[in-house]
Amino acid sequence: MTEKVLMKGNEAFCEAAIRGGCRFYVGYPITPQSEIPEFMSHEMPKRGGTFIQAESELGSINIAYGIGCAGGNVFVSSASPGIALMQEGLSFLCSAEVPVVLLNVSRSGPGIGGIQPAQADYNQVTRGGGNGDYKIPVLAPSTMQEAVNIIYESFETADKLRNPVIILADGMMGQMMEPVTLPEPKQLYKDEADIPNYKPWALTGSKGKSHRNVIKSYRALPEDLEVHVNHLFEKYRKAEKDLVRYETINTKDAEIVFVAFGTMARIVSEVIEVLNAEGIKAGMIRPISLWPFPKAPFDELSPDKTKVVISTELNMGQMIFDVQLSLNGRIPVRLINRVGGIVPTTDEIVERAKKILGEIK
Repeated sequence: MTEKVLMKGNEAFCEAAIRGGCRFYVGYPITPQSEIPEFMSHEMPKRGGTFIQAESELGSINIAYGIGCAGGNVFVSSASPGIALMQEGLSFLCSAEVPVVLLNVSRSGPGIGGIQPAQADYNQVTRGGGNGDYKIPVLAPSTMQEAVNIIYESFETADKLRNPVIILADGMMGQMMEPVTLPEPKQLYKDEADIPNYKPWALTGSKGKSHRNVIKSYRALPEDLEVHVNHLFEKYRKAEKDLVRYETINTKDAEIVFVAFGTMARIVSEVIEVLNAEGIKAGMIRPISLWPFPKAPFDELSPDKTKVVISTELNMGQMIFDVQLSLNGRIPVRLINRVGGIVPTTDEIVERAKKILGEIK
């Protein structure tokens, strides 16, 4: 039986992970997600799971690597500078095909930056900050309910793909409160003895088996490594079709089409209402999967009707390059942004959008 409760974002993220099959949590306190390790420290042991506070973010991702190799469903969380430290580990996880669910409650930067919300980790999570050729699915919820649903599903997604999955939230989502309907808890495997059935590739010992599982990243022969990387990208090509997710609002006849994700999409939803009330047709494309980036809704835009596409971001313009690639020059693209942890108001975006539309016309 489902239940609807008012929850703080960081705690809702945790509850969704536990109910979605998380058996292990590894993390390190960093604002604005420090409530997550706090919540997990008392909830995981009570609910049959294991809580581990690592000595650093480097420790977190490498402990998660080990747990994942043994078949454990592991959840890791941090914020922007901590995620930066995990990039080498993420490259290893992708190469070794080890599933992990990673939550980034992002803050402003670069460097230590500030603790206010931002979206400047877009390039970091969609392009990858580690070495080599790899991809990681990235999902960006804009409401607490959507975050709960996405995290709840992410452990199965990571297991099927044998790859990390990243959820990109931000400091505002982590600290805000909203009512959510919590899904029923599910078990992905019964107990430790059931792991070989659920994850036959996992390192669970060779006793009684005709072969030994091997998980590795290093491949000494260039020919072997080329075969492996090609295998990974076959998997990613399938993921691009299966995992792409987006929402469109009033895009069919819109003069202005905004592109926004996460917290910015919440604000843009109100901007659309204000502009429509003033007689300016406005709509929005909201990417939910940042990788794979949804290109289909951009193909449906008509240059005869849509005069400008505005990428609306809490950074200096990172998603805008994916927007431009998706449009391939068919429609002008502009940027409305704020940085430093400043979140623009509805009125500010409305005025800037009207100015841009006037300049285009």
